[in-house]
Amino acid sequence: MTPSPQALPRCPARAAAFLAAAAAALAPSIAQAAAPTLDDRISAAVQPYSDALSGVIFYSVPVAGTEFPLIVGWLIVAAIIFTFYFRFIQLRGFTHAISVVRGHYSDPSMAGEVTPFQALTTAVSGTVGLGNIAGVAVAVGIGGAGATFWMILAGLLGMASKFTEVTLGVKYREVHQTAGTVSGGPMRYLSTGLAEQGWPLLGKFLAACFALCCVGGALGGGNMFQSNQSFQQVLSVTGGEASFLAGKGWLFGLVMAILVGLVIIGGIKSIARVTSKVVPFMALLYMTVGLVVLAINADQIFWALGQIVSGAFSAEGVAGGVVGALIQGFRRAAFSNEAGVGSAAIAHSAVQTDQPVSQGFAALLEPFIDTVVICTMTALVIIITGHADAGGATALAAGATGVNLTSAAFGSAVSWFPYVLALAVVLFAFSTMITWSYYGLKAWTYLLGESFLSELVFKLMFLAFVVVGSSMRLGPVIDFSDAMIFAMSLANIVGLYLLMPVVKRELTQYLAGIRSGEIPVQT
Repeated sequence: MTPSPQALPRCPARAAAFLAAAAAALAPSIAQAAAPTLDDRISAAVQPYSDALSGVIFYSVPVAGTEFPLIVGWLIVAAIIFTFYFRFIQLRGFTHAISVVRGHYSDPSMAGEVTPFQALTTAVSGTVGLGNIAGVAVAVGIGGAGATFWMILAGLLGMASKFTEVTLGVKYREVHQTAGTVSGGPMRYLSTGLAEQGWPLLGKFLAACFALCCVGGALGGGNMFQSNQSFQQVLSVTGGEASFLAGKGWLFGLVMAILVGLVIIGGIKSIARVTSKVVPFMALLYMTVGLVVLAINADQIFWALGQIVSGAFSAEGVAGGVVGALIQGFRRAAFSNEAGVGSAAIAHSAVQTDQPVSQGFAALLEPFIDTVVICTMTALVIIITGHADAGGATALAAGATGVNLTSAAFGSAVSWFPYVLALAVVLFAFSTMITWSYYGLKAWTYLLGESFLSELVFKLMFLAFVVVGSSMRLGPVIDFSDAMIFAMSLANIVGLYLLMPVVKRELTQYLAGIRSGEIPVQT
């Protein structure tokens, strides 16, 4: 059972006081955790386990002189199979997806907690983040401009994976009629869906594995990494080691924890309301700055596009040549949009609809927004400002990598743009944290049961990790949590393969209903 509205703080002021008191109680331990000697002990204790797990999940094989993680191949191969199995659903269903998001095929009276648009923005907020800023810079810096071409292709293929997993997420979700809430995602369709197909034990095992990895990924990659990197970016633009925030990561984390707590305490409806406003704003802000940079260098746009295409098939000077560019593009796209990981199906499952396939169509737009639009914008800015060419990073990059390379590219056009980028990074991190809190909570309650105490324990633990993440060296902790996020895809994709026929039947019935008028268009 989920807590009733009466069981929660009744106003933002009380919620803030509650969260501040909880965070204040943690402050002494956080201050101690910031001590270098304790950080070293924590890292030393975690590193053997982190290295072991990362070594398994991110096991790589040499391909044309470049290390290729097999987990990326696992995700890309699945996307290709789904693309052909559903006959390029991402292309023929694109316009219908826009209609679904606009509410033309949803009914507020249907079971669910959020609109299709809110479900989409919640899911997008979980994937649009530092991977779109730092990750793309890594891909272009190592794989050259040509990596962008393969990154776009991987994003387009990933749209079919999102369609498959989100359709199943809505079909097998559990509606709690008394509380008016919904629980869905891979945990539900792996256990229930596979049981229907005659594999109940396999379904329960895969669901439990997925949920366990999801909790770990939510606390680490969806939380600690976000708070840590956003603090580092804010620290950088406020003076670095001379900043008033130097050595006060815990203070930054405390503020972030209170803001995150004020949102997540209200559940998915509160999260959806915030993300439906923050995601369009931060995407518009980032895209506007990117377009300004491109407008300043408008005469080089066609040259940059030429670099992307030529670099994809020649990639001279790049480790591994064409294969190296392909690997980097596919790798960053897979890590950025999480297609096949299964996380987005948790958010989409809360949608107000009785047609699972309709939200599957809406989910098509997620990798397109994340990878094809935002990641490509980042890559173009880096290439067009002269920080990278078909052969990789140039001397203008001055050794910068990741988010610093993106910041240098933006700053070369307008000096104060790195400050705008810092704001975007904080917004990306904030939206990612509140969305992953929901993912982790649903996985947590699947393992331990739905109750007020169970939810409260997870939310307080999540807020504590926000503070810890911004005040300590992450290193092996993040390697561990990232490995857990992508370990989610191992269980999820096995289930998707086994349940593909179910999705195909749902799609056939849905399209027939559209043609016959049984599924009406809402005005």
